[in-house]
Amino acid sequence: MKKVFMAVAAAALVGTVAFAGGSKEKDGKLKIQLITMDQMDQHWANVDKGAKKAVAEIGNIEYKWNAPSAKDDAQQIECINNAVAQGADAILLAANGPDAVTAALKEATAAGVKIIYVDSAANYPGEATLATDNKAAGKTAGQAMLNKFKEQGITSGSIGVISVNAATASTVARENGFKSAFEGTAFTILETQYCDGDASRSKDAAANFITQGVVGLFGANEGSTVGVGNAIHESASSVVGVGFDKSDMIQQLIKDGYLLCTMAQNPDVMGYEGIKAAVTVLKGQTIVNKNVDTGVSVLTKSNF
Repeated sequence: MKKVFMAVAAAALVGTVAFAGGSKEKDGKLKIQLITMDQMDQHWANVDKGAKKAVAEIGNIEYKWNAPSAKDDAQQIECINNAVAQGADAILLAANGPDAVTAALKEATAAGVKIIYVDSAANYPGEATLATDNKAAGKTAGQAMLNKFKEQGITSGSIGVISVNAATASTVARENGFKSAFEGTAFTILETQYCDGDASRSKDAAANFITQGVVGLFGANEGSTVGVGNAIHESASSVVGVGFDKSDMIQQLIKDGYLLCTMAQNPDVMGYEGIKAAVTVLKGQTIVNKNVDTGVSVLTKSNF
């Protein structure tokens, strides 16, 4: 099924191409770097995996994955500057925040570097964006929680949200989508707790929500979701936990019953199609569909 989806995404992304200026493909290899928000999450490792697959298929590419050790704007700016200094022709970027890296991206563009966004875009023009429709996926997460409440006969209560920060576009959209699912209901969404995607801090924040008597918890990324699941596990509570992203730890928490489900993205598709988009642009061709929804599925105990 994934192979079919990737073929469709590729067709949607490239479409009919038209030559638009000179090609950056020289006698040597095209230099493409992937810069993600951090190196902690399995999600980013899967983006890298997809990128490597495309590199192996296309050939003639010098590829490198670089990222901060943790979500940090200054470190991500340094990664962008280093990529430019190392002669990158294109950067696949998952922006930590919408505005912090703008100056670095302007300098990169001035140096002739092409920017392709994967997962999370900045407020700066790129050649293409390959990402989940995060608001829609967040609403799906909220609806999954509501369905569980209906099964349990729960019609009201407070709900806690654990997210990364108030700036990262992808997680903000997930948070807003999640909240939208509860509009017009008797449920109350408490003030979001931001823990930078750190699983330990997220667990502490989730545990605090549990002591306040919440009936549900939502984790907006991998680390947040792991923290939510671990807090529910340690408290032995019946709180309904719903998360975002797919990892071995998250799957185990779902299997053991501490999380109801997670919104599983397709990070490998982001990386795979991101490389293909970069090559298209570097060959002097035009990308017709500049915004590609790479899809999401609801992962539960019954479907993995």
